[in-house]
Amino acid sequence: MTATPSFAGKTALVTGSGRGIGRAIALHFARLGADVVVNFFRNRAPAEQTVANIESLGRRALLVKANIGDLDDLNRLFDETERAFGGLDILVHNAASGYNRPVLEQKPKGWNWTMNINARALLFAAQRAVPLMERRGGGHIVSITSPGGRFVLPEYVVVGASKAALEALTRYLAVELAPFNIVVNAVSPGVVETEALRHFDATQERGLIERVARETPAGRLVTPQDVAEVVAFLCSPAAHMIRGQVLTVDGGYTLRLR
Repeated sequence: MTATPSFAGKTALVTGSGRGIGRAIALHFARLGADVVVNFFRNRAPAEQTVANIESLGRRALLVKANIGDLDDLNRLFDETERAFGGLDILVHNAASGYNRPVLEQKPKGWNWTMNINARALLFAAQRAVPLMERRGGGHIVSITSPGGRFVLPEYVVVGASKAALEALTRYLAVELAPFNIVVNAVSPGVVETEALRHFDATQERGLIERVARETPAGRLVTPQDVAEVVAFLCSPAAHMIRGQVLTVDGGYTLRLR
């Protein structure tokens, strides 16, 4: 059995970590000993709560408001990380956004917004992360993608294209950053039970959570903690030889997609 990894003395930057999956990842790394940079763009209160939770665990936390789709904001995020911690061990590209509309209703503004946050940010965040990780002898980059990068989902064309680009970037980064001792992978969660999903279930499609759970071979929905644990595994020595891969964490749900 593989021991629980320790990230004592490590610094992790998790984008979009005020709520949902990002919050679970940030807290999980803190529980395992890491200091954490918490990033948010619109919702400060939950991000501040995430920081308070991290600090209650005895870890250091830095809160940075930044739209990672904006290159000036992205650079400021890394500047503040460098000033506070001097280096970086783990980058989790979790923040995502998008315009969910049919193909014929998409607009250039929605395309640019979605691609910049979901895909472009990974490339330029990786550029900034490399020198910070070199100071620590290497590091790990993990991105959060989605089944829409491979499967056609309703009104998901722009987000799906951005996630496909994200997965391609993961492969290129894994090869080109290997000489820097930087390990790069991605995680593709299925339907994850978050507050947003429960709100959607209550207001728009009642019974969604129960229906998807029934259709999942594992018998339940994926939780943010499930995703966080896989992300941490990919940043551990046990996963050193996993490179450029997209790990699906969905309890088997997408195995039945046609």
